[in-house]
Amino acid sequence: MSTHTDRELTSVVADSTVMLRRNLKHVLRSPDTMLMAAALPIMLMLLFVYVFGGAIDTGTEYINYVVPGIILLCAAFGASTTAVSVSTDMAEGIIDRFRTLPIAQSSFLTGHVLVSVVRNLATTAIVIAVALLLGFRPTTDPLRWLGALGVIGGFIFALSYLSTALGLLAKNPEAASGFTFAIMFLPYVSSAFVPADSMPSWLQWFAENQPVTPIIETVRGLLMGTEIGNSGWLALGWCAAITVAGFAWSTVLYRRRVAA
Repeated sequence: MSTHTDRELTSVVADSTVMLRRNLKHVLRSPDTMLMAAALPIMLMLLFVYVFGGAIDTGTEYINYVVPGIILLCAAFGASTTAVSVSTDMAEGIIDRFRTLPIAQSSFLTGHVLVSVVRNLATTAIVIAVALLLGFRPTTDPLRWLGALGVIGGFIFALSYLSTALGLLAKNPEAASGFTFAIMFLPYVSSAFVPADSMPSWLQWFAENQPVTPIIETVRGLLMGTEIGNSGWLALGWCAAITVAGFAWSTVLYRRRVAA
């Protein structure tokens, strides 16, 4: 029994690796997509730092305050690409060919999620490099850097599964891009660009209790030494909850689409 299970697990890993390689080739053939995913957060960073930054009081250099939020915004933009990629595969009928092959059906979803993580981590690295050139100066140590990267990676992984589900839910790639609008909107109504306590009371409540704010505060605390409080546990809880929900939702939708 154990040997049979091990063989199934090995097959799933091997098939997922093949799907990852396939999707990576698509990314390499369209580098402009990844560049645009990094370019928009960079342009927003330049806008907020050099246009709005002088008028916003955060108690510190504004670039040091805003970069953690820009990093999370970069991941949110990447979510749109993932949803569109999944929807394109479904619309073009390639999934019908996969159904005829002796491969683990879950590898289709896993391949998209893994390539999303790789692509978004790469664009995040570009954004961080540009931020350092602009004057971003984290006051942290290598261990806290690893912790921050772990939180960012967990957020990207969670969004990747959620975006995969949205891509399966959409009837076409254009609709898939539209479905991710809410994800891209969340960082704007958080502590990414201004402290939540500077917002109107009704908006402050939403900003403080939505998923992105504790994740941003955790990354900011790890990189800049600010108070984290219970944000760390909330960040991990939100990432885990979004991952589980995205995995379950995408699995159910995929089985329905394949059986249709």
